[in-house]
Amino acid sequence: MKLLRYGPKGAEKPGALDAGGVIRDLSGVSADFEGDAVSCEMIAKLKGLDLSSLPAVEGEPRIGSCVARAPNFFCIGLNYARHAAETGATPPTEPIIFAKATSALSGPFDDVIIPKGSTKPDWETELGVVIGAHVEHVSEADALSVVAGYCVINDVSERCWQLERGPTWMKGKSAPTFGPTGPWLVTADEVPDPQALELYLELSGGMVQKSTTADMIFSVRQIVSYMSSLFALQPGDIIATGTPEGVGMGMKPQRWLKPGDVMRTGVEGLGEQKTKVVAYSG
Repeated sequence: MKLLRYGPKGAEKPGALDAGGVIRDLSGVSADFEGDAVSCEMIAKLKGLDLSSLPAVEGEPRIGSCVARAPNFFCIGLNYARHAAETGATPPTEPIIFAKATSALSGPFDDVIIPKGSTKPDWETELGVVIGAHVEHVSEADALSVVAGYCVINDVSERCWQLERGPTWMKGKSAPTFGPTGPWLVTADEVPDPQALELYLELSGGMVQKSTTADMIFSVRQIVSYMSSLFALQPGDIIATGTPEGVGMGMKPQRWLKPGDVMRTGVEGLGEQKTKVVAYSG
């Protein structure tokens, strides 16, 4: 099942994509996709709906982030072997965990705004995981059972703020619009193996990232289990699981995002984003 949120920014409604590609309105069933509304139990109820009986959404509405107001927006750093190599980093022996501000969440077709004072804005296509249960200490064997679904994430990053202004990566990850998420939250039953997905990012017509989740150092099972051994995970938590090689920071010479660039970002079976890069104008 492909769940989504549509409508003006700040006034999105929950919906689902039916077999014919028509958006069906779920606002009579769910207030929005956040917290317990994306629990595994609620997802199971939504999957039992006859989508053809629900109102069709007319026109081509804006698509928002597929999850609203996530409790937490976690990220895993240096989680692809070839990405670690291109940055000259030693592959980690345990998952590197950091966070993005949830205010960075953005729609998959919204503009990405280069923030005021930015000098090194970069891109990162990633497989996103949305947690569907209140969980602590889940085993690797059971870890995928607490995943509500998967989505596309572009972990847009400001490398100067991330790496040259102290050790806190969150500073370079959290500007408004730095977290395009969606277009869909694809329920976990439609992704039988999250370690066998192609993902890519095309920048202004040229493919810069093209890899598979098989290159992950730590699998989704390992990430979810590891994180739950350290703190409680909650329904609606988002985990961006790392990016493959091909980021601007790893290029020679380095390449940074500039106004007018267009990013086309996707993960196999999870849809595609298309975002235009614009300058800050506040």
